[in-house]
Amino acid sequence: MIQVLPIFFFLVLQHSQAIRFDIAPAGTKCVSEDLQTNTLVLANYHIVKADLPHGSNPKINARLTSPYGTTLHFAENKDEGQFGFTTTEAGNYMACFWMHSHADNVPASIELDWKFGVAAKDWASIAKKEKLEGLELELRRLEDVVDSIREEMYYLRDKEAEMRGVNETTNARVAWFSIMSLFLCLMVAAWQLWHLKSYFERKKIL
Repeated sequence: MIQVLPIFFFLVLQHSQAIRFDIAPAGTKCVSEDLQTNTLVLANYHIVKADLPHGSNPKINARLTSPYGTTLHFAENKDEGQFGFTTTEAGNYMACFWMHSHADNVPASIELDWKFGVAAKDWASIAKKEKLEGLELELRRLEDVVDSIREEMYYLRDKEAEMRGVNETTNARVAWFSIMSLFLCLMVAAWQLWHLKSYFERKKIL
């Protein structure tokens, strides 16, 4: 059974906290995030060793897919891993994890730290490259946060417009279907009346 865990990020700060979840020996768990295009994404994951029974050494498989099903990252028989990319498609990106082997019949706790946007940038390198220090670096970071928020607002506005268009199209189709159904019902009723009238006339009832 696959379970999907949505991640909700605090938009203003644009950072993520590491999350932890358990995987059953025969189960799969997925973590998803709705991202816009040109968003930098960095993540690392590992099995929490402290939660394992003594002598147990389980391994996991991991797969990251794009909104259109393209595999962006795949790893087998690992106890840790990482991935990084810049989104080229807007939509739901999903990372799924499952046990590599069921032989041990031991569940595992996975810790995933998924960062994107401003939080995924290497600010130490940016500060060194642009020779920024202290307040200047914080202002530079805040500028990126503001830009990211503005882009997110545009993205949400476009999605809202898209959903509104879908709703309007659906409502129009439902209205036409209702009209056609009513017309068909009237036609059937008229045919039944004509058929009954013809029957009664043949039987000389009318």
